[in-house]
Amino acid sequence: MNDDSTAPRIALVTGGNRGLGRATALALADAGVDVILTYRTNASEARDVVADIERRHRRAVALPLDITDVSSFGEFARTLRDHLPDGRFHILVNNAGSALYSLLADTTEEEFDRVFAVHVKGPFFLTKTLEPLLADGGRIVNISSALTRMSFPRSGPYASAKGAVEVLTRYQALEYGGRGITANVIAAGAVPTDFGGGHLRSSPELQKNMIESAALHRLATPEDIGVAIAGLTTASGDWVTGQRIEASGGVRL
Repeated sequence: MNDDSTAPRIALVTGGNRGLGRATALALADAGVDVILTYRTNASEARDVVADIERRHRRAVALPLDITDVSSFGEFARTLRDHLPDGRFHILVNNAGSALYSLLADTTEEEFDRVFAVHVKGPFFLTKTLEPLLADGGRIVNISSALTRMSFPRSGPYASAKGAVEVLTRYQALEYGGRGITANVIAAGAVPTDFGGGHLRSSPELQKNMIESAALHRLATPEDIGVAIAGLTTASGDWVTGQRIEASGGVRL
């Protein structure tokens, strides 16, 4: 491991080709961090993010990863190691995800398995696989949702998976803490991106409801979440761990 404290930190952001992942990758680059981002299918989007990071004078690379394919994680770790100058990275952001809008009564077993594979099983085993490559004093950030605090119709299966992520994070903080690694949750509020097929972005009525219920009286931007994650991992010190930090603009306070 390189003990040179002046060496650039390296972050891995899953699902970094669009939405909150893209905003997080760019915010980390703005904070002086080199970024490795993953994508599942859209390589051209990922290349665009790499170019945006390089214009910020940081190094970047995009690697393919299907967060639901646990059997591929060992090979992914070997590929990742090839892009780590000293064999270590410093920040892991488990961001990759997908939406599910379904009433409990209508949710199929296949849908249930899929949402838990993406949001719980994938991050669980990816973090386990990559933990040996994460530097002492590293940072883990898992992405959750304001929906674990408040309830909306057709959000139960997705919110349940995110609730599991929040519990998992506390145990990661406990078990990895001996190496000085922190683990925290950023629980994002509603952001009008293409997530879930643009569910919020395409609904003026839902946007109006979100604005009226937010203490800050506006919709979030992806950059709001990205900056929060970058700040937590680069400027919050070593003493915040095992915490759920909601970045929702004060929705339904």
